[in-house]
Amino acid sequence: MSTLAGTVAAPNSTPDPSLPLASQQDGSYPRPQMLRTHWADLDGTWSFRNDGDDPAWRAGFPDPRDIVVPFPPESVASGIDEPGFHPVVWYSRSLTRADLDAAGFGERAPRLVLHFGAVDHRATVWIDGALIGTHEGGHTPFSFDVTEALAPGATGDDVAHTLVVRAEDDPHDLTQPRGKQDWHEEPHAIWYRRTTGIWQTVWLEAVPPVSVGYLRWTNLDQATVRLTVRLTGTRAGGERLRVEAHWHERDEHLATVESTIGDTATEFDVVVPISRQANGQAQDELFWTPDTPRLVDATVTLVDRDGSRVDAVSSYFGVRTVGVDGPTFLLNGRPQHVRSVLNQGYWPDSHLAAPSRAALRREVELIKELGFNAARNHQKIEDPRFLYWADRLGLMVWGEVAGAYEFSPRAVHRLMAEWMDAVERDASHPSIVTWVPVNESWGVQEIRTNAAQQAYARALADVTRALDPTRPVVSNDGWEHPSSDIITIHDYEGDGERLAKTYADDAARTALVGGIGPADRRVLVGGAVDRGQPVMLTEFGGVNYQPGTQREDGWGYTSASDGDDWVQRITALYDAIRASSFLVGSCYTQLTDTMQETNGLLNADRSPKVPIEQIRRAVTGH
Repeated sequence: MSTLAGTVAAPNSTPDPSLPLASQQDGSYPRPQMLRTHWADLDGTWSFRNDGDDPAWRAGFPDPRDIVVPFPPESVASGIDEPGFHPVVWYSRSLTRADLDAAGFGERAPRLVLHFGAVDHRATVWIDGALIGTHEGGHTPFSFDVTEALAPGATGDDVAHTLVVRAEDDPHDLTQPRGKQDWHEEPHAIWYRRTTGIWQTVWLEAVPPVSVGYLRWTNLDQATVRLTVRLTGTRAGGERLRVEAHWHERDEHLATVESTIGDTATEFDVVVPISRQANGQAQDELFWTPDTPRLVDATVTLVDRDGSRVDAVSSYFGVRTVGVDGPTFLLNGRPQHVRSVLNQGYWPDSHLAAPSRAALRREVELIKELGFNAARNHQKIEDPRFLYWADRLGLMVWGEVAGAYEFSPRAVHRLMAEWMDAVERDASHPSIVTWVPVNESWGVQEIRTNAAQQAYARALADVTRALDPTRPVVSNDGWEHPSSDIITIHDYEGDGERLAKTYADDAARTALVGGIGPADRRVLVGGAVDRGQPVMLTEFGGVNYQPGTQREDGWGYTSASDGDDWVQRITALYDAIRASSFLVGSCYTQLTDTMQETNGLLNADRSPKVPIEQIRRAVTGH
């Protein structure tokens, strides 16, 4: 990959009016940081079978049932509502000329790309019985060029093609990255009902013969960003790339860079200097923070050697840096206390799939209303549209993989591949401030003494740093850290006074980090040493309180007798954190009740258990 030698061109203060403004989108576009004008949403009613596995079904199948995509068949929202095991499921729907037209198909965009947001776990796709492709990894997106399969030149108004998807999701295969999806038929302990098959948006897009296929924004410092561009299709040669950055909030043009692309390059970097017209004292007005979530709109245009536009997409980025300095967590070079909540991203009627696109925005809004400035998306690679709202509304996010539960070569390969895809997908979001590839030694249960498991966890952390050296990495959240930039602890002590003693001062820190922590687990393993890193309490609380109907299997790490007792318990825990001399962040367990875990701040339907002002006061101290 090469870095293009760009030139700063004459400013153009008007964004391309033919493209949607990425920073102000409505949250429906499935790929929020690379938008085109047209796309066809294929969500809705599909045909479905889960009672067999006949190879002849690749061209369509008889006696189907209706399912509402993208909701999993275990969920009520899907219309199937069968929570048992589904090792293989089949989907089908027609693709018509109307779908192609909605995707923007035409003379300037004659190629068709079929996108899947996520299919758990292994997907095989056919059109009219012809194999289009396969993908493995239940939480990451994939796409196929389906131009030839759809033969659009022969597609009239009365002609339809048959799209078929087969999804394998072995509920007992513990090498699959699965997160909190239970391998028992009934949910137990901290695991929930499964999400099989399609669970994020399916969509169709028309693109030019050579097009922008991937964008990634990287903050090099507080005045420069790097744009990585990947092209798809067959190039004619001699193309130029034009990048324009505009601050919509102030109607202020920030940069225009034009670069000539080498005749054979398909992936390259463009360095974009961000300069304010105001003096340097005002530069920090542009920085992204939870309190001031400012986004910069950008258009990326590919033109041919004659200057005609070949392709154009709109995007956005945030100007911000994140890192650690000794015991301090830094945002834009300044100390930032992280006040986070554990977010399972699970809904009662739709499981890992959000019940609506509006629900993703509301989730971010609720987290902020409760007094948090961050969320730890737990054991789930969240829908990119959640990350868009975190970017836009101002919520720091810890990006976390969905873990596997076995250590073997196959498990290593699967999780490593899916995690690298997740980092590539999400690295441009300014809201993501930390990466977490392992949680609580899941999949590396013998990491305390097993050198191979230690090497694997270190490798996951190091490959994350290699893919993205701009964010801190936690190698094993909770305990048994072999290589972490932030030391994170999980501690469900329910008594505020006892919690305060554990995290009181530097002497307490030394004893904790250098010894045996909560859950009788060492904090550091594999030769890791205390380098004076920041320390955060990234799981605590989990106080059970059920104000309405009581679940017999409902539980928490401690229990409250009523609403007042519940608020007092949470306040005491936060008072202990506020009194600590060294904790620079925390994460409360958890945002919502989730099935048998009735330890959320909100009920499963997202209603607060007590007036939200009381929860916010406990969390923030004011």
